[in-house]
Amino acid sequence: MTNNLVLVTGGTGTLGRQVVPLLRAAGRPVRVLSRRERPAEDGVAYVRGDLLGDAAEADARLDEALAGVHTVLHLAGGPKGDDEATRRLVAAARRAGVRHLVHISVIGADKVPLGYFRAKLAAEEAVAGSGLPYTVLRAAQFHDLAFTVVEKMAKLPLVPAPGGVRWQPVDVREVAARLVELALGEPAGPVPDLAGPAVYGMDELTRRYLAARGRSRRMLPVRVPGKVGRAYRSGANLTLAGAEHGRRTWEEFLAERLAA
Repeated sequence: MTNNLVLVTGGTGTLGRQVVPLLRAAGRPVRVLSRRERPAEDGVAYVRGDLLGDAAEADARLDEALAGVHTVLHLAGGPKGDDEATRRLVAAARRAGVRHLVHISVIGADKVPLGYFRAKLAAEEAVAGSGLPYTVLRAAQFHDLAFTVVEKMAKLPLVPAPGGVRWQPVDVREVAARLVELALGEPAGPVPDLAGPAVYGMDELTRRYLAARGRSRRMLPVRVPGKVGRAYRSGANLTLAGAEHGRRTWEEFLAERLAA
C-alpha cells in the first residue's frame, strides 16, 4: 500500500477544488473520483466513477479508485442520495483496507427534519458503523451557498424574509484547511463543528448582499411552518458553543466575490 495516497470524492466540487491543492502542497499524491474522464495533472490522477450509478459498475470503479489508498476524504454530496452513496463507499473502503475515512457532514444533521439532513445523518452513521478508523466534521453552510440563495431571492420584486431562520455561514477555504489537517492526522471520530464567525438572520444576509450591490428591495416577512420552522427558530442548524469558528465574515466574502 502506498502509505500516503489520498482518494478524494467530490474533488471537482466547491469544497474539493480547495482541498485537492492543499493536499498536493502537503506532498500527498491524490486520486480523485470523478463522474467524467479527466487527464492527470500535477500529482493528481482521476478515476471515473459514480457513487450513485449502476451498482456493479460503481463497485468496480470504486475498487479501482481505492487500490493502494491510505486515506479517503469523502466530500461528494448532493440534494439526494448521500446516505446510499456513503454506504457504497464504506463497503468498498472496507474491501480495500483503507486506514482513515474522513467525512464532511452538516451542523444539525440530527436535528433538522429535512430529507437532506436525514441523509447526512444516515451517512454519518454508515461511517461510524463501518469498523474503519474515521473522522467526521460537521460544518455550517458555506458562504457560496448563502450567496446563491440570496442572489436568487434578491431578483424577486418582494424578497422573502423567513422569520427566525438563521445561518452561520463559513468560508469554504477554512473548511478545506480543517479537513486537510484532519486527513493528515490520526482518526479522531466526531470532531467539533466548524461554523462561521457570526450568526445572521436570512433577512440580514439578503440586506447585506443588496447593500453590497447598491440595490434595495422590499422585504416580505414569511413564517416557515411546521417542524422545520420550529427547528430553525430553535437554532437546530447552529452551533453556538463547543464549535470551532472560521474568521472570514459574510461581508468579507461579499466584497471579494462582487469585486471578482
